[in-house]
Amino acid sequence: MKKIAILGSTGSIGTQALDICARHPEEYRVAALTAKSSREKLFEQVRTFRPEMAGLMDGIREDEIPEDLRFCRWMSGAEALHAAAAEVEADQVLVSIVGIAGLQSVMDALQAGRQVLLANKEALVTGGHLVMDLAKKTGKPILPVDSEHSAIFQCLQAAGANKPTKILLTASGGPFRTWEKERIRTATRSQALKHPNWNMGAKITVDSASMFNKGLEIMEARWLFDMPEDRIQVVVHPESVVHSAIEFEDGAVLAQLGAPDMRVPIGYAMSYPARMTTGVKGPDLFQIGKMTFEEPDEEKFPSLRMAKDALKAGGAACTVLNGANEEAVAAFLREEITFGEIYDLVARALDKLSGLMADSLDEIYEADRKAREVVRER
Repeated sequence: MKKIAILGSTGSIGTQALDICARHPEEYRVAALTAKSSREKLFEQVRTFRPEMAGLMDGIREDEIPEDLRFCRWMSGAEALHAAAAEVEADQVLVSIVGIAGLQSVMDALQAGRQVLLANKEALVTGGHLVMDLAKKTGKPILPVDSEHSAIFQCLQAAGANKPTKILLTASGGPFRTWEKERIRTATRSQALKHPNWNMGAKITVDSASMFNKGLEIMEARWLFDMPEDRIQVVVHPESVVHSAIEFEDGAVLAQLGAPDMRVPIGYAMSYPARMTTGVKGPDLFQIGKMTFEEPDEEKFPSLRMAKDALKAGGAACTVLNGANEEAVAAFLREEITFGEIYDLVARALDKLSGLMADSLDEIYEADRKAREVVRER
C-alpha cells in the first residue's frame, strides 16, 4: 500500500486524486491533506480518509476543530505544508497548490526522499534548475500531472532508442481563440472564466484564456524533458482530445489521446510505472468526427512570445514573468484592471527587472517579490 500526501486537497486536482484513492482503498492510504481556506471541505475529507495530519494555510485554532476530527494532527500556514511534504511518513507527495508557494514544498519533499507528483508548474517555472538538480541527486524523477506533460511523458515511454526532436504541446485556445485582439483586451471576468473544455480553478482558467498557462507549460516542458524552447511547438487543438505529442528523429510522431478528465494523468502519476482504472472512459472517435490543429497567434496572445523570450534571457526572467502574472491575474479577478492589462503589466515587469539572478531560493523569492511590486505600482 502506498501512502500519499496531498497538498491542495480541496482543489480540482486534489479532489480528483482523492476520488482515485477511494476507488483503490487497498492500494492507497492518505497520510496528509492540506488546503488553503476551504475548511468545511477539508473537514469532510478528513472524516472520509482519516489522514494522520491535516493543515490549513489560512490557519485554524484548536477550538475550531470539530470534536470528531481531533484524532488528526492539525497545523497551520507554511509549517503545515512542510510537515505534509517532508515530516509525515509518505511514499508520494502530490503538490497541487497554486503558484510559487509550491516550490518550497517540492524541494522539501525531494529532500525527504519522497516521490513528487507535480501539478504545480510554477515550481519548475521559477526554480526548474534547482528542482531538477535535486531530483537527480535523490534519484526521484519528477512525475508530471499536468495533462500535457503527462501525455509527453507517456509518449516518451515508447521511445526506445528513437531520439525525440520536438515536443508538440497542445492547447485548447481557451474561450478567446476566435476573438479579435482588441476584443480580447476588453474581456470581462465572467468571459475569461468560461473555459470551453476544462473545469479548473479561477487562476488557471484566466491563464488559459490569456494563454499564459501555455507559456508556463513551455517553461515546465523545457525542464522536465530537457528540451530547448525552440523545439517546443504549441499547437492549438480546440477539441482537447490529443493532449500532446512527440516528434522523433526517424520522423515518427507519437501522441496521447484521451477525454478531458484529469483523473487519467493523476492516476498515471500515482501508479507509475503500472496502470490502474480511473473511472474515465476513452474518447469516442466516431462521436468526435474530426480533429483540428491551428498555429497559435502570438499577436493576439503575446504570452507565448514572452515565455520563450524569458527562457532565452535566463536568470530570474521566468520567475519575474510568473510573479507578475500571478499578481496581475489576482487584480483582474478583483476587477481592478482590464484583461489586456495583464499582458501590459507582465511586459513592464520583465522590462524593468531584466538581469536579476536566480541561483538560489532566496534570489528566486526576491525576484518574485520585486515582480509583484512592479505590478502593484501600476
